[in-house]
Amino acid sequence: MDEQACRSGSQLRQPALGTRSFSKNPGHPSYRRSQSDGVEGEWAPTAPIYRLTGPRKAGGRNRRPDPPGSAHGWLRPPEAPHPARCSEPGTMALCERVAGGSSLLWPRVLLFGDSITQFSFQPGGWGALLADRLVRKCDVLNRGFSGYNTRWAKIILPRLIRKENSVETPVAVTVFFGANDSSLKGENPKQHVPLDEYRANLRDMVQYLTSAGIPQERVILITPPPLHEAAWEKECILKGCKLNRLNAVVGEYANACVHAARDCGTDVLDLWTLMQKDNQDFSSYLSDGLHLSPVGNEFLFLNLWPLLDKKLSSLPWLLPYWKDVEEAKPELSLLGDGDH
Repeated sequence: MDEQACRSGSQLRQPALGTRSFSKNPGHPSYRRSQSDGVEGEWAPTAPIYRLTGPRKAGGRNRRPDPPGSAHGWLRPPEAPHPARCSEPGTMALCERVAGGSSLLWPRVLLFGDSITQFSFQPGGWGALLADRLVRKCDVLNRGFSGYNTRWAKIILPRLIRKENSVETPVAVTVFFGANDSSLKGENPKQHVPLDEYRANLRDMVQYLTSAGIPQERVILITPPPLHEAAWEKECILKGCKLNRLNAVVGEYANACVHAARDCGTDVLDLWTLMQKDNQDFSSYLSDGLHLSPVGNEFLFLNLWPLLDKKLSSLPWLLPYWKDVEEAKPELSLLGDGDH
């Protein structure tokens, strides 16, 4: 259907039904056999459901009240005394036709990062908490890659978000790298990324997102959390290697992330600073000295949510609350725009 026509004035839209007459009752205005019904012996009334897309007019006849939270009303033409109901047997094909003209797009929030992002959908993880908070508003996509640094992330980002695919453009993106970039070059050269390159990589990724239709105000950079050296050293020894990260070095990368955000005009969540505020003991935020514990996941979520909320607060509740669905004709509530 023509999207512009749908939004210009009070116009009625009628789905193309593609039917043939029912010979046993050829004179009836509303009963015909649907060619795509697919149910032998059942007869689907084909009087279409009409949708009024313009503004409400007071006192109009044959008007049904707007579904709660909807910006549009619904109208049944008087010449169709027996409108098809999607809840009746044999009318699924009709429902598909009516709904086919107005697909319900589900907004997306994309979490892009390393293992701290990959693990965020575990029970109590910060990504799972976000998904729960945003249920019925948007999907939260986990694009975390354990062990990755910004050098590798910059390479794969165009494969995750394509410029030509505007339908799937995320409404917000978090970029959360640095825990691996900040590895000591002498102990972990594969994951190590020099400080200047790390900052440049972050800027390059934000610039790519902007070119893909995601403005900088919808991007949030997250610094690596502090490193608890004693706990992480135990992990390194178990793996047969020496301590390969230092908290002071991680702090330099966190500072570079903050500056990259300022360069690009994005929001930034400085976890490294927040978790050490007032010289507090931050060990409870980490499970192994590097990755987040349940307490750390909750801390990240609580500090990230205010930044995301101001970007997503205008998103509508998708599809009506079950108590608001019209009982007699649920399709009147469920085949709208979904912005309830």
